Amino acid sequence: MYLSKSRGLFCFLLAIGLGTAGGPAAGPSAAAKTELTVSAAISLKDVLDEIQTAFLAADPTIALRFNLGASGTLQRQIEQGAPVDVFISASTEQMDALASKGFIFPETRKDLVKNSVVLITPEQTHGVSSFPDLLHPSVRIIAIGDPQTVPAGKYAREVLIHFGLYDKLKPKFVFAKDVRQVLTYVETGNADAGIVYATDARASKTVSVVATAPDNSHSPVVYPVAVVAGSRNSAAAKTFVDFLLGSKAAAIFEKYGFASAGR
Repeated sequence: MYLSKSRGLFCFLLAIGLGTAGGPAAGPSAAAKTELTVSAAISLKDVLDEIQTAFLAADPTIALRFNLGASGTLQRQIEQGAPVDVFISASTEQMDALASKGFIFPETRKDLVKNSVVLITPEQTHGVSSFPDLLHPSVRIIAIGDPQTVPAGKYAREVLIHFGLYDKLKPKFVFAKDVRQVLTYVETGNADAGIVYATDARASKTVSVVATAPDNSHSPVVYPVAVVAGSRNSAAAKTFVDFLLGSKAAAIFEKYGFASAGR
């Protein structure tokens, strides 16, 4: 009996020793990653997925978590204290608003990329080849982003005002919470036409681009980036912003149809 108890005690102590020497309790097994929360316009979703892979290969000590949505919604979240490290907007308007209230580090703000505005329809739709064609009775529902919170909606309104169409088309509008929802409405046939960014249309296999808005019909579609003043990881956030502004990221942005901001 004594031998059995002694052997059991020895095995127990041996297990503790092994656990202390080589198991999880032996201290930090690997350096913990710094996690950054990046709030970004949802029109950047596809390109940011690839940029994330490239960035983690370049700097495995920093992990990225994306919070995607309409730029106006993301702006409000930051103003309300959401823990965000980096903000990328689809319009200078939201970044200007945050800057005016001290919510970003102004020295980190840069123009990242540009985009263009296009009119889309479901594939094999006939009779719509220009913005004025939206007046045709066959076009019953037009999807655009909510101009109050969605930059793509603001640009859409500017384009339609430029052509003298906005007030005439109001009864046909369905407002979306972000530009990707506009794309979905058109892809599924729940809208006869929609106004999105060229990069969104490019990502879809079921819509056709029937017209591109002239540059003088809307304010420039510029995506600014900045480190948020409330970031608890501002050095790491600056590292990610620098990567976004570098040549590797530029090549990925170009692959997805974004244009250089002309820095």
